[in-house]
Amino acid sequence: MLSAKKFKISNLLIFILISIGAVFMIAPLVWTVSTSFKTKAEVFALPPVWIPETFNFVKYAEIWEKGPLLSGIQNSLLITLCVTIIGTFTSSLAAYSFAKLRFKYKNVIFMLLLSSLMIPYPAIMIPQFIMFSEFGWVDTLKPLIVPGLFGNIMMIFFLRQYLTSVPGAIIEAAKIDGASYFGIFSRIVFPLIRPAVAAQVILWFMAIWNDYLAPIIYLNSPEKQTLQLVIANFNATYAIQTDYPLIMAASFVALLPMLVIFLVFQKQIIESVAISGVKG
Repeated sequence: MLSAKKFKISNLLIFILISIGAVFMIAPLVWTVSTSFKTKAEVFALPPVWIPETFNFVKYAEIWEKGPLLSGIQNSLLITLCVTIIGTFTSSLAAYSFAKLRFKYKNVIFMLLLSSLMIPYPAIMIPQFIMFSEFGWVDTLKPLIVPGLFGNIMMIFFLRQYLTSVPGAIIEAAKIDGASYFGIFSRIVFPLIRPAVAAQVILWFMAIWNDYLAPIIYLNSPEKQTLQLVIANFNATYAIQTDYPLIMAASFVALLPMLVIFLVFQKQIIESVAISGVKG
Protein backbone atom coordinates (compact mmCIF):
# COMPACT_ATOMS: atom_id res chain seq x y z
CA MET A 1 0.00 0.00 0.00
CA LEU A 2 2.81 2.37 0.88
CA SER A 3 4.55 1.80 -2.45
CA ALA A 4 1.23 2.34 -4.26
CA LYS A 5 0.76 5.69 -2.48
CA LYS A 6 4.32 6.73 -3.37
CA PHE A 7 3.63 5.76 -6.98
CA LYS A 8 0.46 7.88 -7.05
CA ILE A 9 2.25 10.86 -5.47
CA SER A 10 5.11 10.64 -7.96
CA ASN A 11 2.61 10.48 -10.85
CA LEU A 12 0.81 13.51 -9.45
CA LEU A 13 4.05 15.49 -9.18
CA ILE A 14 5.02 14.55 -12.74
CA PHE A 15 1.58 15.59 -13.97
CA ILE A 16 1.87 18.95 -12.19
CA LEU A 17 5.33 19.60 -13.65
CA ILE A 18 4.18 18.67 -17.15
CA SER A 19 1.11 20.89 -16.78
CA ILE A 20 3.25 23.85 -15.71
CA GLY A 21 5.54 23.26 -18.69
CA ALA A 22 2.53 23.05 -21.02
CA VAL A 23 1.24 26.39 -19.71
CA PHE A 24 4.59 28.08 -20.39
CA MET A 25 4.69 26.57 -23.89
CA ILE A 26 1.14 27.45 -24.92
CA ALA A 27 1.02 30.91 -23.30
CA PRO A 28 2.94 32.70 -26.12
CA LEU A 29 0.59 31.20 -28.72
CA VAL A 30 -2.48 32.26 -26.75
CA TRP A 31 -1.01 35.75 -26.30
CA THR A 32 -0.30 36.01 -30.04
CA VAL A 33 -3.86 35.07 -30.96
CA SER A 34 -5.48 37.31 -28.34
CA THR A 35 -3.28 40.29 -29.23
CA SER A 36 -4.29 40.03 -32.89
CA PHE A 37 -7.88 40.83 -31.81
CA LYS A 38 -7.01 43.64 -29.38
CA THR A 39 -6.92 47.38 -29.74
CA LYS A 40 -3.64 49.23 -29.22
CA ALA A 41 -4.84 50.37 -25.78
CA GLU A 42 -5.51 46.79 -24.69
CA VAL A 43 -2.04 45.70 -25.81
CA PHE A 44 -0.37 48.05 -23.32
CA ALA A 45 -2.99 47.71 -20.57
CA LEU A 46 -1.87 46.86 -17.03
CA PRO A 47 -2.59 44.28 -15.76
CA PRO A 48 -2.29 42.44 -19.07
CA VAL A 49 -5.55 41.70 -20.87
CA TRP A 50 -5.63 38.10 -22.07
CA ILE A 51 -9.16 38.16 -23.47
CA PRO A 52 -10.13 41.33 -25.40
CA GLU A 53 -13.51 42.90 -24.73
CA THR A 54 -14.48 42.58 -28.40
CA PHE A 55 -12.88 40.32 -30.99
CA ASN A 56 -11.91 42.69 -33.78
CA PHE A 57 -11.09 41.03 -37.12
CA VAL A 58 -9.99 44.28 -38.76
CA LYS A 59 -6.27 43.45 -38.57
CA TYR A 60 -6.82 40.14 -40.37
CA ALA A 61 -8.26 42.14 -43.26
CA GLU A 62 -5.52 44.77 -43.14
CA ILE A 63 -2.56 42.38 -43.33
CA TRP A 64 -3.36 41.56 -46.97
CA GLU A 65 -3.18 45.26 -47.87
CA LYS A 66 -0.20 46.34 -45.73
CA GLY A 67 2.34 44.02 -47.35
CA PRO A 68 2.86 41.25 -49.92
CA LEU A 69 1.56 38.58 -47.55
CA LEU A 70 -0.24 36.56 -50.23
CA SER A 71 2.81 36.36 -52.50
CA GLY A 72 4.93 35.45 -49.47
CA ILE A 73 2.61 32.54 -48.67
CA GLN A 74 2.66 31.40 -52.30
CA ASN A 75 6.45 31.52 -52.49
CA SER A 76 6.88 29.67 -49.20
CA LEU A 77 4.38 27.02 -50.26
CA LEU A 78 6.09 26.57 -53.62
CA ILE A 79 9.51 26.16 -52.04
CA THR A 80 8.34 23.94 -49.21
CA LEU A 81 6.16 21.61 -51.26
CA CYS A 82 8.70 21.17 -54.06
CA VAL A 83 11.54 20.44 -51.66
CA THR A 84 9.66 18.18 -49.26
CA ILE A 85 7.85 16.12 -51.91
CA ILE A 86 10.73 15.56 -54.33
CA GLY A 87 13.42 15.65 -51.63
CA THR A 88 11.58 13.07 -49.54
CA PHE A 89 11.41 10.74 -52.54
CA THR A 90 15.14 11.05 -53.25
CA SER A 91 16.01 10.78 -49.53
CA SER A 92 13.95 7.61 -49.20
CA LEU A 93 15.64 6.08 -52.23
CA ALA A 94 19.07 6.96 -50.85
CA ALA A 95 18.21 5.53 -47.41
CA TYR A 96 16.96 2.33 -49.04
CA SER A 97 20.17 2.06 -51.06
CA PHE A 98 22.44 2.59 -48.07
CA ALA A 99 20.45 0.22 -45.87
CA LYS A 100 19.64 -2.73 -48.12
CA LEU A 101 21.61 -2.61 -51.37
CA ARG A 102 25.13 -3.90 -51.83
CA PHE A 103 27.58 -1.73 -53.76
CA LYS A 104 31.21 -0.79 -53.50
CA TYR A 105 32.26 1.85 -50.95
CA LYS A 106 28.72 2.11 -49.61
CA ASN A 107 29.78 2.81 -46.03
CA VAL A 108 32.50 5.23 -47.12
CA ILE A 109 30.04 7.28 -49.17
CA PHE A 110 27.55 7.28 -46.29
CA MET A 111 30.18 8.49 -43.83
CA LEU A 112 31.21 11.25 -46.24
CA LEU A 113 27.58 12.37 -46.38
CA LEU A 114 27.36 12.38 -42.59
CA SER A 115 30.63 14.29 -42.28
CA SER A 116 29.09 17.16 -44.22
CA LEU A 117 26.85 17.77 -41.21
CA MET A 118 29.91 19.00 -39.33
CA ILE A 119 30.32 21.89 -41.79
CA PRO A 120 28.26 24.87 -40.56
CA TYR A 121 26.17 26.73 -43.10
CA PRO A 122 28.01 30.08 -42.62
CA ALA A 123 31.21 28.35 -43.80
CA ILE A 124 29.71 27.58 -47.21
CA MET A 125 27.36 30.55 -47.41
CA ILE A 126 29.66 32.87 -49.39
CA PRO A 127 31.01 30.24 -51.85
CA GLN A 128 27.46 29.03 -52.43
CA PHE A 129 26.24 32.58 -53.05
CA ILE A 130 29.06 33.18 -55.56
CA MET A 131 28.20 29.94 -57.38
CA PHE A 132 24.48 30.70 -57.58
CA SER A 133 25.27 34.28 -58.60
CA GLU A 134 27.29 32.98 -61.56
CA PHE A 135 24.31 30.78 -62.48
CA GLY A 136 22.10 33.90 -62.46
CA TRP A 137 19.91 32.47 -59.72
CA VAL A 138 20.09 35.41 -57.29
CA ASP A 139 16.66 36.97 -56.64
CA THR A 140 14.98 33.77 -57.79
CA LEU A 141 13.58 30.83 -55.88
CA LYS A 142 16.00 28.34 -57.48
CA PRO A 143 18.73 28.51 -54.78
CA LEU A 144 16.07 27.64 -52.20
CA ILE A 145 14.53 24.78 -54.21
CA VAL A 146 17.18 23.01 -56.30
CA PRO A 147 19.61 21.89 -53.52
CA GLY A 148 16.79 20.32 -51.51
CA LEU A 149 15.57 18.26 -54.46
CA PHE A 150 18.54 15.93 -54.02
CA GLY A 151 17.57 14.94 -50.49
CA ASN A 152 18.20 15.76 -46.86
CA ILE A 153 21.14 14.18 -45.05
CA MET A 154 19.35 13.96 -41.70
CA MET A 155 16.34 12.30 -43.33
CA ILE A 156 18.61 9.82 -45.13
CA PHE A 157 20.35 8.97 -41.86
CA PHE A 158 17.08 8.61 -39.92
CA LEU A 159 15.39 6.46 -42.58
CA ARG A 160 18.49 4.30 -43.01
CA GLN A 161 18.52 3.56 -39.28
CA TYR A 162 14.79 2.86 -39.44
CA LEU A 163 15.29 0.45 -42.36
CA THR A 164 17.84 -1.61 -40.45
CA SER A 165 14.93 -3.13 -38.51
CA VAL A 166 13.36 -4.43 -41.74
CA PRO A 167 14.41 -8.08 -42.21
CA GLY A 168 16.50 -8.64 -45.30
CA ALA A 169 14.59 -11.89 -45.92
CA ILE A 170 11.58 -9.89 -47.08
CA ILE A 171 13.61 -8.11 -49.74
CA GLU A 172 15.37 -11.30 -50.79
CA ALA A 173 12.02 -13.05 -51.18
CA ALA A 174 10.78 -10.21 -53.37
CA LYS A 175 13.90 -10.49 -55.53
CA ILE A 176 13.29 -14.23 -55.97
CA ASP A 177 9.73 -13.44 -57.07
CA GLY A 178 11.19 -11.21 -59.78
CA ALA A 179 10.52 -7.79 -58.29
CA SER A 180 12.77 -4.97 -59.46
CA TYR A 181 14.68 -2.74 -57.05
CA PHE A 182 12.22 0.10 -57.54
CA GLY A 183 9.30 -2.32 -57.24
CA ILE A 184 10.67 -3.54 -53.89
CA PHE A 185 11.05 0.03 -52.75
CA SER A 186 7.58 1.19 -53.81
CA ARG A 187 5.61 -1.91 -52.76
CA ILE A 188 7.48 -3.15 -49.68
CA VAL A 189 9.99 -0.70 -48.29
CA PHE A 190 8.13 2.61 -48.56
CA PRO A 191 4.89 1.35 -46.92
CA LEU A 192 6.98 0.08 -44.00
CA ILE A 193 8.81 3.37 -43.46
CA ARG A 194 5.79 5.61 -44.08
CA PRO A 195 5.40 6.63 -40.40
CA ALA A 196 9.08 7.56 -40.20
CA VAL A 197 8.83 9.45 -43.50
CA ALA A 198 5.80 11.37 -42.23
CA ALA A 199 7.64 12.41 -39.07
CA GLN A 200 10.69 13.55 -41.04
CA VAL A 201 8.55 15.40 -43.60
CA ILE A 202 6.92 17.38 -40.81
CA LEU A 203 10.27 18.37 -39.34
CA TRP A 204 11.67 19.26 -42.76
CA PHE A 205 8.53 21.19 -43.69
CA MET A 206 8.81 23.23 -40.52
CA ALA A 207 12.51 23.93 -41.09
CA ILE A 208 11.96 25.15 -44.65
CA TRP A 209 8.81 27.12 -43.82
CA ASN A 210 10.54 28.91 -40.94
CA ASP A 211 13.85 29.44 -42.77
CA TYR A 212 14.94 33.08 -42.69
CA LEU A 213 18.69 33.10 -43.39
CA ALA A 214 18.76 31.59 -46.90
CA PRO A 215 15.85 33.67 -48.27
CA ILE A 216 17.30 36.92 -46.97
CA ILE A 217 20.59 36.11 -48.74
CA TYR A 218 19.14 35.38 -52.16
CA LEU A 219 15.82 37.24 -52.39
CA ASN A 220 15.59 40.99 -52.94
CA SER A 221 12.35 41.77 -54.78
CA PRO A 222 9.24 42.02 -52.53
CA GLU A 223 7.24 39.76 -54.85
CA LYS A 224 9.91 37.04 -54.57
CA GLN A 225 10.21 37.11 -50.78
CA THR A 226 9.08 34.21 -48.63
CA LEU A 227 6.58 34.52 -45.83
CA GLN A 228 9.22 34.82 -43.11
CA LEU A 229 10.80 37.82 -44.85
CA VAL A 230 7.38 39.41 -45.22
CA ILE A 231 6.69 38.92 -41.50
CA ALA A 232 10.11 40.40 -40.66
CA ASN A 233 9.28 43.44 -42.78
CA PHE A 234 5.93 43.73 -41.01
CA ASN A 235 7.77 43.72 -37.68
CA ALA A 236 10.32 46.32 -38.80
CA THR A 237 7.70 48.63 -40.30
CA TYR A 238 4.78 48.47 -37.89
CA ALA A 239 6.57 47.93 -34.57
CA ILE A 240 7.63 51.58 -34.77
CA GLN A 241 3.95 52.48 -35.06
CA THR A 242 3.20 50.14 -32.10
CA ASP A 243 0.70 48.32 -34.31
CA TYR A 244 1.28 45.02 -32.55
CA PRO A 245 -2.20 43.61 -33.33
CA LEU A 246 -1.32 43.81 -37.04
CA ILE A 247 2.02 42.07 -36.47
CA MET A 248 0.43 39.34 -34.37
CA ALA A 249 -2.31 38.77 -36.95
CA ALA A 250 0.30 38.30 -39.68
CA SER A 251 2.37 36.05 -37.41
CA PHE A 252 -0.62 33.85 -36.59
CA VAL A 253 -1.44 33.46 -40.30
CA ALA A 254 2.16 32.38 -40.85
CA LEU A 255 1.85 29.88 -37.98
CA LEU A 256 -1.40 28.26 -39.16
CA PRO A 257 0.17 25.83 -41.67
CA MET A 258 2.44 24.47 -38.94
CA LEU A 259 -0.53 23.83 -36.66
CA VAL A 260 -2.50 22.14 -39.42
CA ILE A 261 0.45 19.93 -40.43
CA PHE A 262 1.03 18.85 -36.82
CA LEU A 263 -2.65 18.10 -36.16
CA VAL A 264 -2.95 16.03 -39.34
CA PHE A 265 0.26 14.03 -38.87
CA GLN A 266 0.58 13.77 -35.08
CA LYS A 267 -0.44 10.09 -35.23
CA GLN A 268 2.41 9.34 -37.62
CA ILE A 269 4.88 11.16 -35.36
CA ILE A 270 3.87 8.97 -32.41
CA GLU A 271 3.94 5.80 -34.51
CA SER A 272 7.42 6.57 -35.82
CA VAL A 273 8.71 6.34 -32.26
CA ALA A 274 6.46 3.55 -30.98
CA ILE A 275 6.50 0.93 -33.71
CA SER A 276 9.23 -1.07 -35.41
CA GLY A 277 9.97 -1.28 -39.11
CA VAL A 278 7.76 -4.36 -39.60
CA LYS A 279 4.22 -4.53 -38.30
CA GLY A 280 2.27 -7.66 -37.72
